Amino acid sequence: MPQPIRVPDGARVRLKKFDPGDTARCRDKDEALETLQREVKRMAELQQVLYAQGKHALLIVLQGMDGAGKDGTIRHVMSGLNPQGCRVTAFKAPTPEERSHDFLWRVHRETPPLGSIGIFNRSHYEDVLAARVLKLVPHPVWKGRYEQINHFERLLTDGGMTVLKFFLHISKAEQKERLEKRLEDPSRAWKFDPLDWQNRKRWDDYMAAYEDAIHRCNTAWAPWHIVPANKKWYRNLVVSERIVRALQEMRLEFPPLRRPPGRQEKG
Repeated sequence: MPQPIRVPDGARVRLKKFDPGDTARCRDKDEALETLQREVKRMAELQQVLYAQGKHALLIVLQGMDGAGKDGTIRHVMSGLNPQGCRVTAFKAPTPEERSHDFLWRVHRETPPLGSIGIFNRSHYEDVLAARVLKLVPHPVWKGRYEQINHFERLLTDGGMTVLKFFLHISKAEQKERLEKRLEDPSRAWKFDPLDWQNRKRWDDYMAAYEDAIHRCNTAWAPWHIVPANKKWYRNLVVSERIVRALQEMRLEFPPLRRPPGRQEKG
């Protein structure tokens, strides 16, 4: 039986109970790749209507440990999207200007306007993850951010935005293998950061931080999804299906034709 993807409201998450290698929703890789192609095509069709209508927006939040596949998910799942109506933002360490504002200031600026899709490669959740584990801010500061995040996401959804949050769940062993392959590949070695290996020593601390973030910020208006990500093809399939479903639930329609003044219909 497939394990749940969307976290139930109010559920206390224990990531050890979620299998990062699960592929129960699909028979094999070939079937997944075939389905992914259909979902990518459907996503592109729905994006066109989203852009034309201009009444809704979609924000996709991708979180996960180093090597979980955030870049790969964007590259494969969003490959059919029109860049004119889609923007990817990768959040790094805050700049001096960003640090002089509240922690959500830089995030709010990057949210998509109505008619568009925004993709966050890491996000405001780093301020209750890395900030907590690395002790970048005091405990009372990061603890108060859960409620602030919930209010912020409610503000976004009240304005017509759908917020989809994905935790790409990989095992510690799978991460080690991917980081080692990254070092061996000249085309990807530039992505290697020595801090990635240091963070492996804090794996349990990060898992605890993720569990709290998912539990405390899993709301009806901005739910979390735990995606088994050891198998890249399965990860891509699950994320694509959830995005297409979210766009379909917007009940998008092309706006009515606006005829030039004085032009009449034929017949």
